[in-house]
Amino acid sequence: MTILDEILAHKRLEVAGRKAALPEPPPRPGTPPPFEAALRSEPFAIVAEVKRRSPSAGALREPFDPAAIARAYAEGGAAAVSVLVDERFFGGGDAPFAEVRAAVALPLLYKEFVVDEWQIRHARMLGASAVLLLASALSDEDLRAFRAAIEAAGMAALVEVHNAGEMARAARCGARVIGINNRDLRTFRTDLAVTERLAGLAPGGALLVSESGIRNAADAARVRAAGARAALVGEHLLRQADLAAAVRALRGAAAP
Repeated sequence: MTILDEILAHKRLEVAGRKAALPEPPPRPGTPPPFEAALRSEPFAIVAEVKRRSPSAGALREPFDPAAIARAYAEGGAAAVSVLVDERFFGGGDAPFAEVRAAVALPLLYKEFVVDEWQIRHARMLGASAVLLLASALSDEDLRAFRAAIEAAGMAALVEVHNAGEMARAARCGARVIGINNRDLRTFRTDLAVTERLAGLAPGGALLVSESGIRNAADAARVRAAGARAALVGEHLLRQADLAAAVRALRGAAAP
């Protein structure tokens, strides 16, 4: 069993229990700030990630203060913030998400292993502007249905792909925002060449977000040159002493 298989198996059990306790998460009042528009408003946007740990890297930042991290990202000019929701493997949860939502007005990405439509309603309850969908974890039918449900709830679907077959599936499901994950979620190895290989296969008009493995200014410039309009960066930023300056460095490196 791969790490991804283990995470998905646990997630199905976890969501089943949460659905029993709260069958219909109430939507948060108001309209969430638009995710796609925020990314398109920048020449090259940074989606900065808040997470305590990961299976591949362990603890990333201690002490872990989600609100302070998010405020620093906003100060540095991040276009949006990605917040890990999974608790068992990444140290996330409702509370960190709520802290970030209260701290900044930026669009928030509900970064989770979505296996059930309940999680989409949960994302809307927490105040998310976008929801991650893993092509590798979902059938074509679920990709289409979940994308439609996310958009009907006033959020954006970020459909994540890792290979040419998944890019074709993202196109078929009508994805408008596509994340190209440079990390293989079955081995957790990263390679920026994944973005370079897949960007040219994306459907016309789709906004491409390069995810994972971006560790410095040169990496940011490389994925932008390949066709990415934004980068989702977590581990690199979380290991920096000055988070705001680190975001500014990535934004500046990717400028024309």
